[in-house]
Amino acid sequence: MTEQMDQSAARTLAYRPVQVTGRLAVGGLLLAGLAWVVRGVWEIRLAVAGEPAAGPPDQGDGVHRQLTSLENSYQLVTSAGGVLVFLCAMLFLSWLLRLRDNARALSGDTPRYAGIWVLVGWIIPVVNLWFPRGIVADAFRSSAPGRRLPRSVDVWWGLWLVGMISGVGIVYRDSTDQIIERAYTEGWPLLLSDAAVVGAAVAGAFAVHAVTAAQVERLRGGGAEVPDPVG
Repeated sequence: MTEQMDQSAARTLAYRPVQVTGRLAVGGLLLAGLAWVVRGVWEIRLAVAGEPAAGPPDQGDGVHRQLTSLENSYQLVTSAGGVLVFLCAMLFLSWLLRLRDNARALSGDTPRYAGIWVLVGWIIPVVNLWFPRGIVADAFRSSAPGRRLPRSVDVWWGLWLVGMISGVGIVYRDSTDQIIERAYTEGWPLLLSDAAVVGAAVAGAFAVHAVTAAQVERLRGGGAEVPDPVG
């Protein structure tokens, strides 16, 4: 009996607090979404103002004209948004690492994805199309075996892919000057991509809440089955 109690205590100590990191990840996602809302507003302002007679900021052949006050403020908005996205990424990864560690302790099984993929799975081409979602799903199923994955996880990931593949969402290839030019000439694709990013941030917040709630309830129940989380 004493040995079983010692093993139970050791198992409990192996769990890492996940509620606070989950709340911080939710906050980071919502801040990143808000940053993209502001960015979209500025792109609408650029489209309404119209391209200056001097042409786009990037004149070609390495020549860049002086930015207007509106264009300069858009540069500031995108820079601030980049800072918030970086903060969101750090908070999300901190939550995901704890979630994965707890899921492993709960199930006693080796996770399907090696720990290195929690970090590099987001940046390696092709792999980044499904590994991050797979890590979240694997941690959820280990925490709440037999339960259905929250719908918000799939909504989050689908919208994230739209924003990423579009090339003008969270992960974009164009410089800020080139995006300003696109706001003048093809604003709708930019706004649709922004909407996907904002939607992904909101859905991601619901997903983090639902997955965290399932794991916390399992931990508090000492490994008992948990109901399907809302989301």
